[in-house]
Amino acid sequence: MSKPAPTFYILHGDDLFTLEQALAEFRAKMNETDNGDLNTSEFDGTTASVSEIINAVSSYPFLADKRMVIVKGMLAVITRRGAGEAAKKAVEQLAEALPNLPDWARLIFVEREPLSEKNKLVKLAQDTDTGYEKSFTAPKDTTGWILKRAHEAYGAEIEPRAAVALAAVTGSDLGRADAELVKLISYVDGERAITEADVDLLTPYLAEARVFDMVDAMTEGRTQAALQQLHRLLQEKDEDPFRVYGMIVRQFRLLLLAKEFLAAGGYPKDMASALGMAPFVAKKMTQQSRGFSLGQLDRIYHALFETDLKMKTGQIDPELALDLLIAGLGIG
Repeated sequence: MSKPAPTFYILHGDDLFTLEQALAEFRAKMNETDNGDLNTSEFDGTTASVSEIINAVSSYPFLADKRMVIVKGMLAVITRRGAGEAAKKAVEQLAEALPNLPDWARLIFVEREPLSEKNKLVKLAQDTDTGYEKSFTAPKDTTGWILKRAHEAYGAEIEPRAAVALAAVTGSDLGRADAELVKLISYVDGERAITEADVDLLTPYLAEARVFDMVDAMTEGRTQAALQQLHRLLQEKDEDPFRVYGMIVRQFRLLLLAKEFLAAGGYPKDMASALGMAPFVAKKMTQQSRGFSLGQLDRIYHALFETDLKMKTGQIDPELALDLLIAGLGIG
């Protein structure tokens, strides 16, 4: 006898790009059926109750043979360590209800973070004939992902050095990497492989990545390497020294905010949403802020304003000012 179709799904992990693609496929298949849109509902799992969700997905479909309900963010909340009695009761309700959903039910839990393999509901999805569980794990190095994505998804070629440059810019944000890749593929128009020069030309975030590298060198006491990154940034695209200076100021402003957030007890995983940063930037700020004390960052910020005044009043040549600034900020 063939295995029955799943009636409940758990999709979870930190590879949000691939996870959202999988969810989009569920939506697309549902919309291909008669009255699919009328039988699709979505709930915020942080506020909806288990009873509300089970009632919604168990309701007989309207002029259709399936009903799909998408629930975002519920399982991580109710199964977290130290959850209260209400959360534990919600877990028990789901554990009882999920294996007994009607055949027409398609209940999809979406969690934008990895759930433990020991999670009671994850194990239930794995062990129940009508359950389905899939974890989406972001690659540690996106270079390989970019090379594979270009070839398999778009039939395009990208040189390894170009993939490395693009990965350095986009970090673990696969959605951003994919968007930049599409732009690059359109630019070369199938005439040749994408090169590092193409990434440099078309990716506006590359200068930001260079500043990250420069600050990395500073935090490690490698002042000469930091100066080399500065000169590379100024020369590669004939950057305006005032624009480069602005990026350096922004970098240290973010570092100061990150350091204050962490010093106040904030968690690194919450920094992106709390401070309005891209996940890649928040990750870099967490790493780089460890190389500075609050006092050092405060001193650096004051030095930045003093240099800004000297540059704008013509007291010092902008490029010389940048050299002296980087040399003076070395902490090794």
